Amino acid sequence: MSDLVSVIVSTYNREDALDAALRGLSVQTDTRFEAIVADDGSGPATARVVEAWTRRLPRLAHVRHEDRGFRLAEIRNRAILASGGTVCVFLDGDCIARPDFVAAHRCLAQPGWFVAGNRALMSRELTARVLRERLEPEHWGLAAWIAARRRREINRLAPLIRLPLGPLRRLGGSEWRSARGGNLAIRRDDLVRVDGFDASFSGWGREDSDIIIRLMRAGIRRKDGRFATGVLHLWHAENDRSRLAENERMLAELMRGDRVNALIGLSALAFDMSAARG
Repeated sequence: MSDLVSVIVSTYNREDALDAALRGLSVQTDTRFEAIVADDGSGPATARVVEAWTRRLPRLAHVRHEDRGFRLAEIRNRAILASGGTVCVFLDGDCIARPDFVAAHRCLAQPGWFVAGNRALMSRELTARVLRERLEPEHWGLAAWIAARRRREINRLAPLIRLPLGPLRRLGGSEWRSARGGNLAIRRDDLVRVDGFDASFSGWGREDSDIIIRLMRAGIRRKDGRFATGVLHLWHAENDRSRLAENERMLAELMRGDRVNALIGLSALAFDMSAARG
């Protein structure tokens, strides 16, 4: 389907958050999308959550590889290969999309542009209450969020405000530093152009900066998704950052050159999968 959007939801052993993330996708105003759960080696409980949502999300798939540490770039590439949309929207599995999330990304992800969205981080206490009581904050109005901000239950209000910025969204077309992979839309042909995420990155950090820099080198510019695509980020403990220094070294090396393609990207994974089948 040429107009299909693929929402790729990355997750690892956090079933309550994934359940909330899939619930947010189940109430989208734009229903011309598929959801691909990109599972970085979770246990069987994650598969049960995905199975439970297949009745409300009929275009829902589960892509998983074995647990060999934090391999977010690789599992995202596996999900890209399993998807069929013209646009791939990457959403972290601890982020809840509001009902116009897919529609906003579809509108903004025009040829020649990728879309970098943002998020409002919920406090530990509010996150626990939302998950425990199965609350649906994706439906809360602005007044409720203003009250939550006053109680310091979210870190900022701006991602939850809608503004029609029009051409102003293109003003940061060459800025890569603040873009994050947890709320990011990239057209499929542009993903292919840079060979997807670079699976050379393992452990937390910088794999999103890597692909954004390479997209810009390929002539794809950044469009600002703020005030349109903001999501609700559930609190979590800080990830293990023991590989961050090495990932930062790899990013610095990328920036010293002019490389566009991933070192270990979509093509390498597709070749390995083909070899394994035959």
